Amino acid sequence: MTEQAIGRFRWAREATPYEIFMSEQGVPVVRGVGVYDVRNITLAPWKRMGGQGAFVELAGASGLRGIYVLEIPASGATPPERHIYEEVFYVVEGRGSTEVWVDDENDKQVFEWRTGALFTAPLNTHHRIVNAASEPALIIAVTNAPPLMTLFRNEDFIFNTPFHFRDRFDRDPDFFRTVEEIATRPDNGRYHYMGNVIPDTVNSEIPLDGQRGSGHRHYTWNMAGNSSSGHIAEYPSGRYSKCHAHTSGPVLLCLRGEGYTITWPRLAGTRPWEEGNGHLVQRQDYVPGGLVSAAPGDANWFHGHYGVAQDPLRVLAFLGTGLPRGAHQSAPGEEFIGQNEDVSRGGGTIDYRDEDPYIRKMYEDELAKHGVRFDMPEELYR
Repeated sequence: MTEQAIGRFRWAREATPYEIFMSEQGVPVVRGVGVYDVRNITLAPWKRMGGQGAFVELAGASGLRGIYVLEIPASGATPPERHIYEEVFYVVEGRGSTEVWVDDENDKQVFEWRTGALFTAPLNTHHRIVNAASEPALIIAVTNAPPLMTLFRNEDFIFNTPFHFRDRFDRDPDFFRTVEEIATRPDNGRYHYMGNVIPDTVNSEIPLDGQRGSGHRHYTWNMAGNSSSGHIAEYPSGRYSKCHAHTSGPVLLCLRGEGYTITWPRLAGTRPWEEGNGHLVQRQDYVPGGLVSAAPGDANWFHGHYGVAQDPLRVLAFLGTGLPRGAHQSAPGEEFIGQNEDVSRGGGTIDYRDEDPYIRKMYEDELAKHGVRFDMPEELYR
């Protein structure tokens, strides 16, 4: 007698609570590996946010972080809101202010922002974004709403919980002040910005880091105690950083320069073209205001970022899922191998001498199209 299998082997995936939330907002949802420039996205009136907007669902980031683009009209403002998911804002264009308060709006704190600023509203605080200019302001917001909505499955709880996270926001009058300090992190010794507002991500000085070679500049940020974090990195004109892999579905925003990102699944090997897997490599070009998912499938894809303009390429990365790095891989106290360690030593970075030769050729060809000199030292490839 032949056994009869019970149930279906294939079925349609149900929409997640966050996907349902997006569909209810009545604005476009843009999907793909990236966006060349968010200024080109078609927006639609968004009643809830008091402006025009669209969601951006990048491959590999869906379910981990929510992204939306919001245009606030001239002299306009968003309605006040609060929520138990974290939210970070980047100003693509415009100037204005943000108001933050806990219970009493008369006890609010206000800070100003302009093009290139990065800021957050502390977890579950009331906040309102005000456009102070006579032109629309364009803002990108990145949240961890998708996993929170999946966990609780109740919008009333998400948006109307009164709990005050005092450890996140203690009403210190200097909470949103501009700071100059870039310290070093105690876990890995790399540079870290200490404030809760970065007033200018585009032109501010970035210290030399060097972990990925060839003039790489870098510092991390983590504002208002958020579990979501990120970094700002810069690559010299005519040079590129080593390809690398890491988890958590990283999303990059181009701040300055012009360039592209290539990304491919780790199973395709460290030399995808040479090994016959070039068809698995995905590429996204961008200018300032462009977005790209560095791991468009399951996380832990190799990727590299390449500036092709005379100006250095500067990018802003949104990272973090709320879990400590490596928490699912080891016990407390065990050594954690950083992603910038070489793949031969258990890390996630491919040394220049071990990378696919086509990566260099592609880059040289792109630089030639833009009239930029290839400036990588030859000894790096030996």
